[in-house]
Amino acid sequence: MTKDELKEKANDLPLAPGVYLMMDKTGKVIYVGKAKKLKNRVSQYFQDSASHTVKTRQMVSQVDHFDTIFVTSEFEALVLENSLIKRHSPKYNILLKDDKGYPFVRLSKEEYPRFTMANRYADDGARYFGPFGGRYETRQAIDAVCAALKLPTCHKQFPRDLDADRPCLNYHMGRCDGFCQSRMSAEEYRRRMDQAAQLLEGRSKQLLREMTAEMEAEAEALRFEKAAMLRDRIAAIGALSKKQTVIAGLCADTDIWGLYRGAGKCCYAILHMEDGNLTGRETAFFSAPIEESEGEMLSALTAQYYLPRSILPHEILLPAETEDCEGLSEVLTKRAGHKVWVHIPQRGEKAELLAMARRNAAEETERATTVEERTNHTLELLAKMMNLPQPPKRLESFDISNTGASDIVASMVVYGGVRPLKSAYRRFRIKGLEGHPDDYASMAEVLRRRLQRAADGDEKFLPLPDAFLIDGGVTHAQAAARVAEEFGCAVPIFGMVKDDRHRTRALVTPEGREIGIAGQQAVFSLIGQIQEETHRFAITYHHESHGKSTIRSALDDIPGIGPKRREDLRKHFGTIKAIRAASVEELSAVVPRSTAQAVYSHFRSGKMEKQKDDMD
Repeated sequence: MTKDELKEKANDLPLAPGVYLMMDKTGKVIYVGKAKKLKNRVSQYFQDSASHTVKTRQMVSQVDHFDTIFVTSEFEALVLENSLIKRHSPKYNILLKDDKGYPFVRLSKEEYPRFTMANRYADDGARYFGPFGGRYETRQAIDAVCAALKLPTCHKQFPRDLDADRPCLNYHMGRCDGFCQSRMSAEEYRRRMDQAAQLLEGRSKQLLREMTAEMEAEAEALRFEKAAMLRDRIAAIGALSKKQTVIAGLCADTDIWGLYRGAGKCCYAILHMEDGNLTGRETAFFSAPIEESEGEMLSALTAQYYLPRSILPHEILLPAETEDCEGLSEVLTKRAGHKVWVHIPQRGEKAELLAMARRNAAEETERATTVEERTNHTLELLAKMMNLPQPPKRLESFDISNTGASDIVASMVVYGGVRPLKSAYRRFRIKGLEGHPDDYASMAEVLRRRLQRAADGDEKFLPLPDAFLIDGGVTHAQAAARVAEEFGCAVPIFGMVKDDRHRTRALVTPEGREIGIAGQQAVFSLIGQIQEETHRFAITYHHESHGKSTIRSALDDIPGIGPKRREDLRKHFGTIKAIRAASVEELSAVVPRSTAQAVYSHFRSGKMEKQKDDMD
């Protein structure tokens, strides 16, 4: 990618926390960074390089592309950054490639295993948990787990120090079961340490189920003291809580799927977790019919993604139910040689991970979707809702505006796709009504005149639209449909129905079938915009027309004022008030002096003063 392309991509990032990976032409990760606001941080690399350090300039000069992983907090960004640096060993992350990473909990492999803190993984046969936020927090985690299971935290070495001394204060305080005494077996010690490991792996629910079953068995056997000890231990474990989304230890060897359907693009994001660590993210775009459900898309995607692969995760988390969840799990289990569990978590930490995956898919989709794709998506949705054979290229909307029985006007607004075509707007003065105003008759007259002009070959009224939109309900749509039938016009007609907040809530056919649009935000916005523009254009014309009528009636009785001079005065002065206030000299600039004198005298006669009072 060029520097301008990299800059544009960076500017499209969200103001959200996350981690970014800079890569060279070979795809090798050369730098991993974290940010509280990804857009601000990443875009700085591709601005003016004068303020950059030498190292940063060198790194940026080798960047061919970059990727991002979105998280929910700065802490998650910190932990993920450290994990990815250890995984990729990027060339330009020198300052972070030391032993000062986030600490892990290490469980040694021996007859009496012990918990200690470690700065990194080592291939020594021991088990590792974490990482945690800091050394103090890690020590707290060890102490809390050991206290819940009554495990020793002293410095005695077993079996060397068995029965060597009296039990320490922790035993007398009830914080330890006294494993320094030979009455406590090595088997029980290791069983408790295995339970502690389950807690650090985030499998507290499974452990609690096992311990509850054990407690109930002890109670049934009338060993109430042992049952009471288990009850207290269960309560202590239930009080423990440690929430961390990125490296929670909850999902060992797990893929978490996120799916997002945007305007014109669909995207999936897969967050890969290995040994409880989020090690990477995959995203890809795909196309799917509008009517296809999330479950149907997932069914096709997961099969295509996993079946060709030889290495498979132990757990796959999906955001929606698919028809072949069980079948896919069975097939993948046979291929992998181990159980592959495909399921849909509904709540808890795993559901939070699904939400993170979806956010990643959504951000990727929105960033990559062009204006043209959003437009096409909106029109495709509208065509489907209107049952049109293809997305509409031209829409015409009509509205009526009046003051009593006079000055009834109508507007015709034209949209080309989702954009107004103002050069195609038309205005009508209603001519065929007498007495009280009639919106339905007015609408019928307007559409009749519009279709007649098209039938006469008037290019200003061609081509016909893909749909007529009528401001009003089903009766307005029916009035328009009768006129269309007279001309043999097959253009679909829809009324625009408003809610109590004067927003278009639905479209309605002449047959009375309502089409709800509130659930499709893109269509809802487009129809609302068309209706508002049509109403605005009608009101503007009505005000202009009413102003002209007022001037015409006020000047009708003045000698020397005909249609031409009346229009000249209107254009020059704009309102009756301005004409009335003008001097003879000012009026003479528009009409002959004798006529100007007549206008001046007319507005100062007693009769005109009374008209003025009536109009004011």
